[in-house]
Amino acid sequence: MNEKVLRITEYDKIIGQLTACASSDPGRALCRALMPMSSLSEIERAQDETEDALAYIFRKGSVNFGGNRDFSSAFRALSIGAPLSAPELLHLAAFLENVALVRAYGRTAQDGTEEERSEGRDTLFDLFDCLVPMTRLAADIRRAVLSEEEIADDASPELRRIRRSILQAGERIHAQLQKMVNGSASTYLQDNVITMRDGRYCLPVKAENKNQVAGIVHDQSSTGSTLFIEPAAVVELNNTIRTLEIEETREIERILAELSAAAGEHLLELRDNARNMTRLDFIFARASLAAAQNATRPVMNEEHRLALRKARHPLIDSKKVVPTDISLGESFDMVVITGPNTGGKTVTLKTVGLLELMGMAGLHIPAGDRSELSLFREVYADIGDEQSIEQNLSTFSAHMSSIVDILRRADRDCLCLFDELGAGTDPVEGAALAISILNYMHTRGIRTLATTHYSELKVYAMRTAGVMNASCEFDLETLQPTYHLIMGVAGKSNAFSISAKLGLPNYIIETAREQLSQETRNFEDLLGELENSRRSAEKMKEEAEALRVELERREKAVADREALFEKRREELLRKANEQARDILADAKKEADEAISELRRASLSGGGAGTRIWRRWRESAPISAAKFPRAVKNFSTRRTRRAEEM
Repeated sequence: MNEKVLRITEYDKIIGQLTACASSDPGRALCRALMPMSSLSEIERAQDETEDALAYIFRKGSVNFGGNRDFSSAFRALSIGAPLSAPELLHLAAFLENVALVRAYGRTAQDGTEEERSEGRDTLFDLFDCLVPMTRLAADIRRAVLSEEEIADDASPELRRIRRSILQAGERIHAQLQKMVNGSASTYLQDNVITMRDGRYCLPVKAENKNQVAGIVHDQSSTGSTLFIEPAAVVELNNTIRTLEIEETREIERILAELSAAAGEHLLELRDNARNMTRLDFIFARASLAAAQNATRPVMNEEHRLALRKARHPLIDSKKVVPTDISLGESFDMVVITGPNTGGKTVTLKTVGLLELMGMAGLHIPAGDRSELSLFREVYADIGDEQSIEQNLSTFSAHMSSIVDILRRADRDCLCLFDELGAGTDPVEGAALAISILNYMHTRGIRTLATTHYSELKVYAMRTAGVMNASCEFDLETLQPTYHLIMGVAGKSNAFSISAKLGLPNYIIETAREQLSQETRNFEDLLGELENSRRSAEKMKEEAEALRVELERREKAVADREALFEKRREELLRKANEQARDILADAKKEADEAISELRRASLSGGGAGTRIWRRWRESAPISAAKFPRAVKNFSTRRTRRAEEM
């Protein structure tokens, strides 16, 4: 991708934001090197990675890769068997601990429902899965190396023995010198203290008494009045300590070499860890940027088709930016954007160019869901003030030089952006040049967006198939642009209206209007009428939409009431059925009891019960519901007669 379009669209500022999202130096280096890609498969892969990382962030929060750093020099040392320093080993331990945390984050984030797991691995699975924490190596380093300047006593038994011996020798020296300070040498000393010079224990002796204390002079005060003498009685012990310190240094070197050798055995895994951690940091930086920009994944195509929905320029305050809908490449390959100054035409061009570059770089874009971008071989742009003092070029000359270069390089696989095409020279000639340039681009099928003030270009777009007018809306009441892009409508420059609102006398405006040709006046009046019609249509559309929403609300309310009535009806039917079943069950129970008692009566009283049953069956004088009660009454009367007899 050419450097000029990267500079004009401020792609470098997006890269700066991306770099700030990375948490390690190697990750930031990858961010700074990110460029738009030329392969659709590579772009789709990068978009997949960004999307998957964003899903991790939404589910589990962010992850830090701060333990990752540039280990290239350390790895070179390990490859030739050279030992690492204590700081390098500590950095390696911190890195491996970070690797363990990142691997655990990846595994936890991949947990989910069975359905989610059955969908397969995402693009980050292998990067997480290939991380090797090497926790034992990290623990060994942490146990032995306490800080960049301190090795633990327990790093090895030999180091512990040496340091114990140094401590014991130091205690013996202190005891010996303390006797001298408190005894015979006290009168010869400048201060009754024990001091160190050149790593050896000494006493501060007055210069005039140097012959009274036998020993080795190691230093003197700045005034020369004090000599620091190592008494002869402790020289041997100091030599012992010095010898032990040399042994300590050698043992520390051996420990560091041993730890380095252990790390060297895993050099391949360490290099893979560094590479994967850097890659993950880079990917999660892209996802973090997408989250910060409330960005979405664009749908990429190779048909040179753009369809941006609610697109926002990522460098404009999100509270102030006005979303833009713009399309290109479906039924038209060129859009001519018109409207007043400061109306947002240039911002629209930069938004399209920048979002196209971001999408081709694998970044999500601040636009509505399912916005479409295309793979272009190149994006060319001629935007802004191109005046060049160094080359002694006017604005028009500089613009034309840029346009000539674009015309020479561009083909149907390119996207071209022109701002104020033909401006900076005689309006008639400028408009003619602009139309000729646009017609050249159109006949070659090159996707093009251009901004202009010229009415001739508005007419060209109206009359030419495959070319679409668009305008940036301007509120004449407030004299402020709305930054709302309207596709299919050419915009007025509104110079006269704006001037009148600002207080320019009417007679001056009328005189200026007379200078315009009748055709131009008619065209501007037509544009004004079209704008008024569009606004009326927009208002009617909004009212119709409001009515539709209200109608849907009412329909939903009616449907909810019907559903409630149906639910209540079903509940009443259910309760009625339950009651009917209870009544039938009770009737059956009573009938069963009556039949049982009738059988008992038949057995005890001869054929009376049988006659009653037969009479009831033949004439049915008693209803089925009352039959049990009748049988019971008959049994009661029969019992009374038996008692009377």
